[in-house]
Amino acid sequence: MQADHVIIGGGINGLVAAAMLAGQGGKVVLLDRAAHLGGCLFSDEVTAPGFTHDVMAATFVLFLTGPAHVDLGEDLARHGLEFCNTPHPTAVLRPDGSSAVLTTDRAANVAAFNRLAPGDGEAHAADIGGIEANASLLFGLLGEGLWSGGTAKLLAKEAWQRGPRSLAAYLGEALKPARAWLESAYSSPTLQALYAPWTLHCGLSPEDAYSAQMGKVVAFALEAAGAPIAKGGAGRAASAFRVLIEERGGTVRTGAHVERILVESGRATGVHLQGGEVVRAAKSVIASVAPGQLYGPLLSEEAPPAEREAARRYRHGRGNFQLHYALDRPPQWKAEGLEQVALIHLTDGIDAVSKSHNEATRGLLPETPTLCVGQPAALDPSRCPPGNAILWIQVPDAPREIKGDAAGTIAGTGLWDERTREAFADRIEAILAKHIGGFSETILGRRAYSPADLEAINANLVGGDPYGGACTIDQFFLWRPFPGSVNHRTPVKGLYHIGASTHPGPGLGGGSGYMLAKELG
Repeated sequence: MQADHVIIGGGINGLVAAAMLAGQGGKVVLLDRAAHLGGCLFSDEVTAPGFTHDVMAATFVLFLTGPAHVDLGEDLARHGLEFCNTPHPTAVLRPDGSSAVLTTDRAANVAAFNRLAPGDGEAHAADIGGIEANASLLFGLLGEGLWSGGTAKLLAKEAWQRGPRSLAAYLGEALKPARAWLESAYSSPTLQALYAPWTLHCGLSPEDAYSAQMGKVVAFALEAAGAPIAKGGAGRAASAFRVLIEERGGTVRTGAHVERILVESGRATGVHLQGGEVVRAAKSVIASVAPGQLYGPLLSEEAPPAEREAARRYRHGRGNFQLHYALDRPPQWKAEGLEQVALIHLTDGIDAVSKSHNEATRGLLPETPTLCVGQPAALDPSRCPPGNAILWIQVPDAPREIKGDAAGTIAGTGLWDERTREAFADRIEAILAKHIGGFSETILGRRAYSPADLEAINANLVGGDPYGGACTIDQFFLWRPFPGSVNHRTPVKGLYHIGASTHPGPGLGGGSGYMLAKELG
């Protein structure tokens, strides 16, 4: 088989790249080793018949607010992709029953937060307003190849308008950790608790550099666009992409395991599939994989020594734990106002988030894990039978490898075996039961996925890390995945690297696939 572009990996970035390149007239072949297309865009009836769960990724706010949706959204909608949303994107629920809800109404948020503590509403407005005021710089850096004429012009323009010192001051302020931001900006511990867990969804902790800026970006995006999910399940997005790619003349194949990338005279010329088939690439081979895959088995002896060593040293972050419930009725939250909230964090605040993150980083099962509880059926009733409900629980601070239990009650083997997985799920369920009336009596089915289970589904989730590698500053922006990286190029001509391990990082925005397609087109 002959193509212009061969894409390895059918996650959001591979799908965006394939749709864009096919739309630009290229002959595209997208290959995914899994039986399902979409990578983390995977939905299935995993608890009981008629209950559709997003097994991994669920929320599309980054896609709806990004450039890929601007270019592709109308065509994807033609092929059945719809989004369900709510004016109540997120909330926090603390152990004492206190709570706070972020809505998509700025004035309502200001008023509600001022009731928590005088002045906190104005602080919120100032933080979100600061993101709006600096949107051209911030989203320009996140939406453009960093080594490019466009970024150079952007920084020169900003330096001219602000002055070099003011620009340096802004960039320095952007490196502030979330703890420093939250403790200085907000008096209410509940409002601090509302924002602190979102650092974990950025692959960071409240103590990491630039986690404050990322927390503000998340708050801005949620207030502006909500927390949309795909109607019928995240897998519907992958299906819509498939139809669009094929409509544009591209080929999509699942169950197609690429064993290695073919390199001739220093240039990538195609791929060799398990079973012996060869697919030739006239213009590019694009790998949406983790660095260890690219510079390990895919390139094998053709991998440049420097990149092979950099991939060996590349750090993956904490694991992810998923827990799904089918319920016979919507959850009866003991706190008021949570019934229509898309994503509820259960945590006591900054210290609790920091503690669970630290325990997981040290290889311990967190004593009190930070829980992100999604209520997809509240947004999309088609996910389950009438009158029933679904809960989607994500623990973003699970250890990749288990060295022990912070609570001292789960005897581990060092591995995420079935017994350990279910014991940890029991710990999560006990936390939920404290906040939901009669919870245990409403359960029709439960399904847990450990970090090891998630990696078995998607090889890019190394150790269950959903963020493509630790997102600390040494592995982000100019330095993602490696200090010597230049946009999405590799030392092998015609071979490009996209995905969560590359700029602009993880999430369902499709940013790296979009940037590369624009460059190659």
